[in-house]
Amino acid sequence: MTLWKKYLQPSTVEDVLRALDVEPDRSAIIAGGTDLLLDLQQGRHSPVNTLVDVIQIPEMTAIQKQDGFLHIGAAVPLHEIVLDVSVQNHAQGLAEACGLIGGPQVRNVATLGGNVGHALPAGDGTIALISVRAEAQLASSEGRRWAPVEMLFEGPGRPSFDRSREIIVAFRFPLRGEGEGSAFKRVMRPQGVAIAILNMGIWLRRGSSGKVEDIQIAVGPAGPRPLRALKAEAVLRGQSFEPANNQSAIQQLLQEVKLRTSPHRSTKAYREHILPTLFTRTLAEAWERAASN
Repeated sequence: MTLWKKYLQPSTVEDVLRALDVEPDRSAIIAGGTDLLLDLQQGRHSPVNTLVDVIQIPEMTAIQKQDGFLHIGAAVPLHEIVLDVSVQNHAQGLAEACGLIGGPQVRNVATLGGNVGHALPAGDGTIALISVRAEAQLASSEGRRWAPVEMLFEGPGRPSFDRSREIIVAFRFPLRGEGEGSAFKRVMRPQGVAIAILNMGIWLRRGSSGKVEDIQIAVGPAGPRPLRALKAEAVLRGQSFEPANNQSAIQQLLQEVKLRTSPHRSTKAYREHILPTLFTRTLAEAWERAASN
């Protein structure tokens, strides 16, 4: 079975957009292809005539500091993100998440842009990016724009942008400041390399007086889209880091998430049972890392 007719390898984002404009409804972007090729083979993706490969585009395959942000190209392989010293220093939670996606063979080719573009509620890279306050740069024939990663999703497998006409070029997030730290953790089935039962990313800023000056929490799968836990954040923001406040945040988080039973991974009851422990451990690690900065 032939899955496509033409395979293009443009060298600029503008060339990619021109290629998509020729036949937007029958073209698809490919980088690592770890999700797309399976979806095409198994009929979960509409048929395509043209695959547009973006791994030869310099700005989509670079990691660099610029204007107070760390930029990561959407086509950078996950294993490069895991090993990059700048990512380890400025977003340890993201490095951890990328190191848990799939197995080594998958991480050698899979990309952060693909993880986000696939739009799953529990994408490890997606949850980590939201927690570290990341934005995505999207490009179309009308120009480029930056959007918070948390705003890129409508539902499971459905991004809020048109993948046939708009592409993710890069991600950016603020460089780590004084008293800041991040962490990522997940719960999997034994020996699992698939979607997490539950995952969480937390970034926070630790004040000199022992208070949580600022915090960002992302959880998945906790609804039809990756969840930013705004209400749980509000419980902790400006408060002392102590068990009573952390417990209040847990109670708010349990109300905020929309957990469900999934046939092949977990029951709703089990997710509710493990959420407090996952939150406590992720929060504690982010807090300790903030202290070391």
